[in-house]
Amino acid sequence: MKNIDPSAKIGETAIIEDDVTIGPWVVIEDGVTIGAGTRVDAHCVIRRGTSIGKHNEIHPGAIIGEDPQDLAFDKNAVSYVQIGDHNIIREYATIHRGTAPESTTIIGNHTFLMAVSHVAHNCVVGDHVVICNCVLLS
Repeated sequence: MKNIDPSAKIGETAIIEDDVTIGPWVVIEDGVTIGAGTRVDAHCVIRRGTSIGKHNEIHPGAIIGEDPQDLAFDKNAVSYVQIGDHNIIREYATIHRGTAPESTTIIGNHTFLMAVSHVAHNCVVGDHVVICNCVLLS
């Protein structure tokens, strides 16, 4: 059974598995998928083209799938973020989608992104990686 706070805004085409918890003031756009057992805490934003696996913890204020910070980026390009299973994404961490059309930013499994860390467009982060507070990958 989904546990979605009534203040959350969920896109009509978002696919959210059973037993996902979504906190207050979360925004999840169309075209997002979220796997079973995942928790999305207050004030998170998850943009289109994002796929999140099972049993992830996404803490308050995280932003996932935002446009890349790249002056060459075409706002009409379709690109993605793919996040595996059993990850911890702490407060205010950001993960941006790929720059080139059909490109993907990838986070593996059992990865820990500490508070205010940033994974830029087209990065590939493997399994069992720890990214410390305020670290920026590009």
